[in-house]
Amino acid sequence: MNPLSFKNHNVKRFSKRLAKEQSAPKGPRKVILFNKPFDVLPQFTDEAGRATLKDYISLTDVYAAGRLDRDSEGLLVLTNDGKLQAALTQPGKRTGKVYYVQVEGEPDDAAVKALREGITLKDGPTLPAGAEIVDEPEWLWARNPPIRERKSIPTAWLKITLYEGRNRQVRRMTAHVGFPTLRLIRFSMGEFTLGDLQPGQWKEIPHV
Repeated sequence: MNPLSFKNHNVKRFSKRLAKEQSAPKGPRKVILFNKPFDVLPQFTDEAGRATLKDYISLTDVYAAGRLDRDSEGLLVLTNDGKLQAALTQPGKRTGKVYYVQVEGEPDDAAVKALREGITLKDGPTLPAGAEIVDEPEWLWARNPPIRERKSIPTAWLKITLYEGRNRQVRRMTAHVGFPTLRLIRFSMGEFTLGDLQPGQWKEIPHV
């Protein structure tokens, strides 16, 4: 793949979500890696009684570094360290986040090229991204419930690396080039990866 260039891209296009205060953690530093299952909210409380992080994670005083939508799966990093949270999520840091994406249809070279070079969404053009067609991951787990496939339409997998974070960005990007997302799994954020974590499992990372 060609080197990615960010020249002349305005960071104001990123999510307007306010970054948490970049302060040292109160007490021992905590870093949690969690494999968020489908249909789980990336927060600890919900007035509607839906599944949340509290149903899986027993630790307290940690917060998610960035979001992972309810209908998406995979890596969620939680921490009590504001500096780490900022490093993973703030636009200026441009930390790579890798997603495996099952799409409806079979993307052609033109679609992949458009994802790599950047496309214009309603909130402005995206940064260049990593994008390639890949085989279905060998480590993939069965989703519950399964995706809704149409027998007459094939599906394919993409590996997409983003260096920014907007609301439902991957889904909007693939839809824009004509290949709607059926399943979305975040595999890594910066140096942190899912590893062998199964859905619903979490682990604490010591001394990072």
